[in-house]
Amino acid sequence: MKTYHALSALLTYPTPDLQAAVPEIRQILLKEGLLRTSDLTTLEPLLNELETGDIYDLQERYVLQFDRARTLSLNLFEHIHGESRDRGGAMVDLLETYRAGGFDLVGPELPDHLPVLLEFLSTRTPDQARAILADAGHIILALAERLARRESVYAPVMAAIVSLAQVKTSPEAEALLSEKDDDPEDLEALDAVWEEAMVTFGPDPNAGCPVSRDILAKMDMPAAPRPAAPGQI
Repeated sequence: MKTYHALSALLTYPTPDLQAAVPEIRQILLKEGLLRTSDLTTLEPLLNELETGDIYDLQERYVLQFDRARTLSLNLFEHIHGESRDRGGAMVDLLETYRAGGFDLVGPELPDHLPVLLEFLSTRTPDQARAILADAGHIILALAERLARRESVYAPVMAAIVSLAQVKTSPEAEALLSEKDDDPEDLEALDAVWEEAMVTFGPDPNAGCPVSRDILAKMDMPAAPRPAAPGQI
């Protein structure tokens, strides 16, 4: 399931290693055949920009979109728990699920970071990966729509994930989309939002909501053999 591995790489912070890996990512997406031809076509502008663009411009754009706009956060549980204790408890459970499946986090990202989840899904069977993604489908749908509204070059990546999850618009997704989008240029407003609450991490047997519990429940399955990491991805 190298396609999940490749999509995970495309949603990570741009680095020279990622730029060098773009030709291999392109070949993986093409050869494995999990994505539709239309998805592959719409991904090409991002692949081209990552491959040939100025690294500092690429990094600035990434931070502006995903790190400074909470409504575009790639940390999935943030969209359903916010900065609450429930999110901390759900992430502790998620981390334990990763470890039980022989998957250890490397790097500073949180367990609910979408690229981390995609990396984990690359170790599962297609049906298992689809079921897990489907439970987070309303979040991914909302992210895809918000990126499309901004005409972001990253929108096709999220659309491809929606396609893999085989999810459609739902009341839950509409509820998320009803929230006002952050303006990453309004630093004063963003500071006020981030200061509203502080997340508390720690196990809580009563923590979580049906969405995060369903995601975790579907992860409690025998893992498929983990593929060798391709090149620099």
